[in-house]
Amino acid sequence: QVQLVESGGGLVQAGGSLRLSCAASGNIFSINAMGWYRQAPGKQRELVAAITSGGSTNYADSVKGRFTVSRDNAKNTVYLQMNSLKPEDTAVYYCNIDARVGILRIRNEYWGQGTQVTVSS
Repeated sequence: QVQLVESGGGLVQAGGSLRLSCAASGNIFSINAMGWYRQAPGKQRELVAAITSGGSTNYADSVKGRFTVSRDNAKNTVYLQMNSLKPEDTAVYYCNIDARVGILRIRNEYWGQGTQVTVSS
């Protein structure tokens, strides 16, 4: 069993910053990719940023230059530093990991519970 605990969401004015954290725990053998998705009301969930175990990153075009994804492998934690926030960044942000768990090291995908980010104009 794997648990993902997210923190760091909240309300911020446009131009402000927030930092999201997501800590994974449980019977984890290894974590491949870690990342963040978001879902705004009435819209589909979309990838915001992801980082591989080797440190390669991938960003949505809408956040390039403003958001930075990073990870601490020793803590099984992924971060999302969000700067220059815009009202269109308002959404529920979900942590996602691709991990091998248990004695059999079965590969699966896991999601956090989501954290609300609201950017006021």
